[in-house]
Amino acid sequence: MKTQIDTPKAPGAIGPYSQAVKAGNLIFVSGQLPINPADGTMPDDIKSQTRRSIDNAKAILEAGGATLADVVKTTVFLADMSLFGAMNEVYAEYFSAPYPARCAFAVKELPKQALVEIEMIAAC
Repeated sequence: MKTQIDTPKAPGAIGPYSQAVKAGNLIFVSGQLPINPADGTMPDDIKSQTRRSIDNAKAILEAGGATLADVVKTTVFLADMSLFGAMNEVYAEYFSAPYPARCAFAVKELPKQALVEIEMIAAC
């Protein structure tokens, strides 16, 4: 059985998908763009965008009864691999050992011309 997770503390889905779905003890958080849920704006720089994307995912996890400490896997999509170092600096502020497994790669383009999008899987 799966349950949809929604919170106004993160941007609403911009397509036919859920912010997250809980199945058993797993929460699958859809890729989070760096959109401020309060006003729909997006920061300009990669560090601020990374913070906003992670904060959005964190809000969704909390709505599902989990925290960033429960995250077991993340996927980071970047507009350009030259942004990896700066993204990684911010990412490291949010996670501690044992770190989640992670995949990070550049894509041709992200929705709304974002520089980063981050998805997560948590076990709680």
